Amino acid sequence: MNNFWDYNVWGFIMILSVLLGSLLVANILKKNIPFLNKSLIPTSVLGGLILLIISSVYNAITDKVLFDSAIFGGNGMSSLEIITYHTLALGFIASSLKTNGGKLNKKRSVEILNTGMTTVATYLLQAFVGMGITIIVALIIKDFFPAAGALLPFGYGQGTGQALNYGSIYESQFGFVGGKAFGLTVAALGFLSAALGGVIFLNVQKRRGKLVLSSRTDGSLHTDTVENIDEIPMQESIDKFTVQIALIMVAYVFAFLIMFGLGKLLPGMKALIYGFNFLLGVLTATLLKVLLNFLYKKGISKKKYTNNFLMTRASNLFFDIMVVAGIAAIRLDLLQNYWGIILIMGVVGAIVTYVYNLFVAKKLFPDYAQEQFLTMYGMLTGTASTGIILLREVDGDFRTPASDNLVYQNFPAIVLGFPMMFLATLAPVQPYLCLAIFGVAFIVLNVALFRRQIFFRNKK
Repeated sequence: MNNFWDYNVWGFIMILSVLLGSLLVANILKKNIPFLNKSLIPTSVLGGLILLIISSVYNAITDKVLFDSAIFGGNGMSSLEIITYHTLALGFIASSLKTNGGKLNKKRSVEILNTGMTTVATYLLQAFVGMGITIIVALIIKDFFPAAGALLPFGYGQGTGQALNYGSIYESQFGFVGGKAFGLTVAALGFLSAALGGVIFLNVQKRRGKLVLSSRTDGSLHTDTVENIDEIPMQESIDKFTVQIALIMVAYVFAFLIMFGLGKLLPGMKALIYGFNFLLGVLTATLLKVLLNFLYKKGISKKKYTNNFLMTRASNLFFDIMVVAGIAAIRLDLLQNYWGIILIMGVVGAIVTYVYNLFVAKKLFPDYAQEQFLTMYGMLTGTASTGIILLREVDGDFRTPASDNLVYQNFPAIVLGFPMMFLATLAPVQPYLCLAIFGVAFIVLNVALFRRQIFFRNKK
């Protein structure tokens, strides 16, 4: 029997309140401090950094972990990791349940495919560079984990949730002490790289007279933006937002059932299977969306149940909490021997991501190269939301296809990038082999990406 005054009853609520409260504080600071207001650092990253600073100071003074104190239930750090793990999948599920707007022509389909291929090629480049650095370090420093660099594409390219997932796998299965903190720190550096790189690009292009910053709109919404006439009403016996959350959770439960079944069939791969919670969540969400569309077209369901506006709000909520929780979960005291390596890897990773994506944008997306670059660079050092933040600086009304490319590229990116996720679990066992595979795969994918320039350059 629980006593409602016990900390174990209030621990999770206290953690969630602190996470959301840090978002409010960060938003106030960003609105009122000119430097922060002009910066492109996301509010969620700022909120996470505030909590990281507070927890680090607390640890330095008391030699204790702040979030493991009694008021947070005694195991708050574990709760932060669990929140990061689940919100990653929930955010992807909410995004996957959104309906697509119309058919794509041939040119747009090619651009979306190229965007997905660019995403995976950048993952491979980041993995090659990251592992190259840490393999060299392992040759110099005895007992250093040579596959640590494989966390660079997960921290930069895929964000906080996947950095935690693979850092946890490396820590629990391969003995990488501080692996979770290492991955989360790389992800935090990715957000900072996105902001700094974006500011540098915008300022350089503006000085050259090649860029006009977008005027900010008032952010007002129209009725047709919020809901369509063929959808269930906003309020009746059940609130429309409640329906969206219910659909998200149903999809996630089915994803869990798949993971549970696969875990029973392949017990040796259980950690890897559950690390793909977001990917299986996308699969079950897509199947659920197909089912709902089928029922609507057959007239069994009289109204559409999903709403793009509310699903976007839900996915943004989950991703904001994921970023704050992920950064707050970093243990700086576990990284005292890794700081030099992390900074070198982070800086080099940011530079190669910047240069490669700028090159691709100019060559393959000449009609909107600046918008495509900012979107891709922001996403491939932070999250999709970071890419949108940078895009808004030059295309506030989303007139170019860059934002659509970001949304629709997920499917080809997942298909092409799926083998790399399995390969990352081989990296601790065969680091040199994986480094070679990453390099060769990057070259092959670029041949496919620049197929027109390579094979048809003499044809008009």
